[in-house]
Amino acid sequence: MFEKLGHLMYRRRKAAVALFVIGILAAGGVGSMVFNRLDAGGYSNPKSDSYKVYNYLHDTLKESDPTVVLVVDAGKDVSDPVITQKALALEARIAKESSVTRTVSYWSAGNTPAFKSSDGKAAYILIYGKGEAFSPASQDMGAYFQKNYDGTIDGLRIYAGGVGVVGNAITEKISKDLSISEAISIPLTFILLAFVFGAMVASAMPLVVGVAAILGAFFILYLITLFTDVSIYALNLTTGMGLGLGIDYALLMVNRFREELHHGKDIENAIITTLKTAGKTVFYSGLTVFVTLLSLTFFPLGFLKSFGYAGVSVVALAVFGALFGLPPILALVGHKVDKGVIRKSAITPKEDGRWAHTARYVMKRPVAVVLLALIILGVFAAPLKNIAFSQGDSRMLPESNPAAVATAVQAARFPGQTGNPIEILILDGVGKDSEVAAYSAQVAKVSGVVAVTPPQMYGKDIRIVAYESMLPRTPEAQKMIHDIRDIKSPANTLVGGVAADYTDSQDGIAHTLPWALGWIAISVLVLIFIFTGSIILPIKAVLLNILSLGATMGALTWVFIDGHLQWLVGSFTLTGTLDTSIVILISVVVFGLSMDYELFLLSRIREEHMAGKSNIESVATGLQRSARIITAAALLLAVVFAAFITSGVTSIKSMGFGVALAVILDATIVRGLLVPALMRLFGERNWWAPKAMQRFTITH
Repeated sequence: MFEKLGHLMYRRRKAAVALFVIGILAAGGVGSMVFNRLDAGGYSNPKSDSYKVYNYLHDTLKESDPTVVLVVDAGKDVSDPVITQKALALEARIAKESSVTRTVSYWSAGNTPAFKSSDGKAAYILIYGKGEAFSPASQDMGAYFQKNYDGTIDGLRIYAGGVGVVGNAITEKISKDLSISEAISIPLTFILLAFVFGAMVASAMPLVVGVAAILGAFFILYLITLFTDVSIYALNLTTGMGLGLGIDYALLMVNRFREELHHGKDIENAIITTLKTAGKTVFYSGLTVFVTLLSLTFFPLGFLKSFGYAGVSVVALAVFGALFGLPPILALVGHKVDKGVIRKSAITPKEDGRWAHTARYVMKRPVAVVLLALIILGVFAAPLKNIAFSQGDSRMLPESNPAAVATAVQAARFPGQTGNPIEILILDGVGKDSEVAAYSAQVAKVSGVVAVTPPQMYGKDIRIVAYESMLPRTPEAQKMIHDIRDIKSPANTLVGGVAADYTDSQDGIAHTLPWALGWIAISVLVLIFIFTGSIILPIKAVLLNILSLGATMGALTWVFIDGHLQWLVGSFTLTGTLDTSIVILISVVVFGLSMDYELFLLSRIREEHMAGKSNIESVATGLQRSARIITAAALLLAVVFAAFITSGVTSIKSMGFGVALAVILDATIVRGLLVPALMRLFGERNWWAPKAMQRFTITH
């Protein structure tokens, strides 16, 4: 198949390049419209009780959580007649805004205590709109109120918060940070590519594949937004993975093409051999990353599904660009691929250089090397004992951001989360007065609950609203919701609200995780077996990736929970937790990229082994010819993701740090030391498989 593709790409090279360029431009033109269709939500579990409560309130009662929460700081008692007059005038002005459907405040609700601060000098105005939480309409409304109402009005200090304001602040921050990270990573990447390839023409090839993958993925994401919601966070993964995989695959392809040219082959045969060897590796490597990232779509949260959509799209497009876009370009460029020499030593790599010497050194003392590598990874993993999880909220933003300031004011000065109530529905609860009263009294005793309103009747249904003292997307709120659900309740009782939504999301992730891990493990084991023909190598690959991942998670805990290294990654708000969804994302992305490098290395080792070399020599030669590519690819990918550390949004910062560190650990400690050492210890057993299974493997 790959040989036929090589002939086709060479013979139709001009037409193939023209179609490729037209496709990129068309995809970019349509895909650019995706930016206005993304939201900052996606944390809800649509199969949960909390989602049923949300739908009931939204569809049946036509109610929703407030889009904007204003804290009105009067500086003195909010029940003062002068303050009351000013506040009611302010609320009347707000009610006339076109995006507002209704308002309620401490003053208009009859001096409701739950709407007043602990010191009595500030109170809430809750503002409702038409858009759902974190939707573009909600964020537009949040942006408007932050711009026009956050500040001092008629002697009252106003703080604008709520889901609309926070969602808009996160979206704006990510969009600006993305521009900054790209402005840093793309020029720096090109400089490094020029150094790695040693020639200007060759160094441009990875950017061609990377840009094509990114623009193509934007186009696919735009199509997906026509049918379902997609999170704005998916943009960061799209750009990072697009550039990263473009670099990985182009490095492998271009390096092999140049190698074949230097061995005396003509351009057509060099293209054919490149596709038969490196092209096949790219295809199976991409397939491995694809099935790994596909696991993100298993989770019930739209946030993680969005990363799954972005991940599989950008991987598919990177493979497509490497197999269908890059070969015809190389066919046209031919020997000019080495034009614009910057570093002569990079143009013709040594057949027996320092990587081969390193491999032989490691294989002379494999046990000592394995122990040393395990100790290093163990040190990195040690802080894992402190790991804790939550979900992102306004604390992801810089402390100085107005949305973060408003949320901090709410948490510090108000006894309960009035803007984020616990909503309890008892369907068909009318007529069960004593049972409902007893249940309501028990809810009020739960740790963290500060107030419970009297039951309200809506037809045959009962609604109870409670207020908690802590932020809703925290481990403490999760425990509180579990405690409420453990109370003996009337039949058909549903617990909802933001804290319950968070709890159901965390529980949904926990329930789905074993299935996702099982899918990843089985699919990766099968694919690597098909590619290598070995039973041992896939198992080793998975175990080594788990070790590398443990080290990465330990480092993330040390930095983002324990608070170290802020001089390097920049300041952020310490919450004592990691974002669950980001941890899963990092784990899946890192696992997929690690398998990328594993296949790069194993394909070359197997090629040498099948050519008749001994286990030691095939490892040494394979490492010499692939480790330079793997190390360069890892360094370049680390640069791309490390640029995200500049982000002011903590979850994006942690993703950049985690992925960058993981690929560096993987390319050095794992691929440079552990793999050759273990290959030496297992010897010829590395390639063993039952005869009955050998027919399922591919030839190289």
